[in-house]
Amino acid sequence: MNNAADQTANVAADPRISGTEASSMEMFYRRSHFWGRLTLLVIIIMSLIPPLYISFVLDAHPGWGVIATGLVGYASFIGIMWVLEPITYYPTLGVAGTYLAFLTGNIANMCLPCSSAAQKSVDAAPGSQKAEVAGVFGIAVASLTNIILLVIMIIGGTYLISMFPPFVEGMFGFVLPSIFGAVLGQFAYRTPKYGVIALIIGMAVLFSPIFSLIKIALCVALTIAVVLFMEKKKGNLE
Repeated sequence: MNNAADQTANVAADPRISGTEASSMEMFYRRSHFWGRLTLLVIIIMSLIPPLYISFVLDAHPGWGVIATGLVGYASFIGIMWVLEPITYYPTLGVAGTYLAFLTGNIANMCLPCSSAAQKSVDAAPGSQKAEVAGVFGIAVASLTNIILLVIMIIGGTYLISMFPPFVEGMFGFVLPSIFGAVLGQFAYRTPKYGVIALIIGMAVLFSPIFSLIKIALCVALTIAVVLFMEKKKGNLE
């Protein structure tokens, strides 16, 4: 993402933008960076408060080994997206849209489609200042709707869960494996061969006498290496 000075210079140098519009966009970018950075920082701090409270106030700390295992496993699975997503989404979302989208989440499923719909509704040309502002309004409305529905579902879901019999509550332990299985199925459907390879490697690593801290990272690395090797043999990669 460019910094505020670069964007201000780009706006000032654009001959299609009048002096008043350029001044307004400069203020828009400055305030977007200020509030975007501030709100993201606040959210980061607030997200750390619950685990810190549970760990050190309620004395339920799971241990640094468990935390490190989870961090390594999650980072090996999704860490590359921490770099790729801001770079790939920024040209479409713009400055304020990027801050807002990463603040609320659901970028691919919610923010991008709503941003595109808002831009089309006002006939804004892609990449224009009008499209950027319209996209921000689209993301803001979508995020607000999402938050309202989430609050209703959380409150209603908590009430429903309290009414479930014990044997139903026991099934919740299968929710996380089911989600991972669904994710595997989603991607394996496109290339079943690679799905089978990932499953074989995963089972082999799981039952191998390997230090558990590196099992997920090793599984991801081996799967990527095998798929890259096969793609290279096909001539799809140089």
